[in-house]
Amino acid sequence: MKIILRGIGSLIGILAVACLLVIFNTNFALAQINTINYNNASLEGRDFSNTDLKGVNFVAAEMRGTNFKNANLTNTMFTKGVMLKANLEGANLTGALVDRVSLDEANLRNTNFTGATLTRSRLFDADITGADFTDAIIDRYQVSLMCDRADGVNPVTGVSTRDSLGCR
Repeated sequence: MKIILRGIGSLIGILAVACLLVIFNTNFALAQINTINYNNASLEGRDFSNTDLKGVNFVAAEMRGTNFKNANLTNTMFTKGVMLKANLEGANLTGALVDRVSLDEANLRNTNFTGATLTRSRLFDADITGADFTDAIIDRYQVSLMCDRADGVNPVTGVSTRDSLGCR
């Protein structure tokens, strides 16, 4: 009986400490409050230029012709999205997840994709002049297509597009 009571007492103590940590940890509370997502949103033609969208979610969003010029999209999640003819010129997508996104004919000039994941995404006829793909995870087929038109040097990172893609 004493062992059971001790176990229950320990459990109550652990739960009390956990509750206090959640209550007094304002970072946890603020992170939940400040989370923005545009999941399943229709954002066609919207202007997000020069906007700080760090960590925002754009899951299954319609973003044809959307303007993200010079936006901070660090650690942003773009999955199952349509970004045909979107403007991401000069945007920072460091560490972003860009999975199953159509970026056909998008303006990716001088975009920073360092450490981003671009799996199963399409970049047909996208302008990648000056884009930096250093340490990005990209399907080999897309890399081979992009190497045919890779040109320029990223003005922020100083890395050439060809080098960042590992083109021969």
